[in-house]
Amino acid sequence: MVDRDQEYVEFVEATSGSLRRTAFLVCGDWHRADDIVQDSLYKLYRSWAKVDRGGNPLGYARRIVVNAALDSGRRPWRREVPTADLPADRDLPGDHAAEQAQRDEVLTALELLAPRQRACVVLRYYEDLSVEQTAQLLSCSEGTVKSQTARGLETLRNAINQVRQLGRAL
Repeated sequence: MVDRDQEYVEFVEATSGSLRRTAFLVCGDWHRADDIVQDSLYKLYRSWAKVDRGGNPLGYARRIVVNAALDSGRRPWRREVPTADLPADRDLPGDHAAEQAQRDEVLTALELLAPRQRACVVLRYYEDLSVEQTAQLLSCSEGTVKSQTARGLETLRNAINQVRQLGRAL
């Protein structure tokens, strides 16, 4: 039988990349995302004995990460502008210029969303969670998830159109 620490290490190795990307998409800064994931994994380790590993430990870890990302944006010392420097995504070999430009448009547009809208859009469309799962993860009603997602998508559409228009004007 594998001991709990070994299970935890295996879990972290399998999920830390995904948790980091989720944290980045919610907070908009790779450095903050690293801090958020590190803090979240520490909290998860402290409660690892209580986590139902037969259930959904990734969902539990994702909830810790999203809550930490939303909380970190509320702290007054964290109100600096996110960095625009994005490291190369190691999971996407052969990134082409057009794909990179589109990715940059979406990331720029994501920065314009309110934190709750951003969390809803990321969880619904990047993490592919249902409305019910997203509502449970964010501790809000399904109606709130639907309205925040709809507003977030509208803001994204408008922002992407503005970015494209600026690109054409240059």
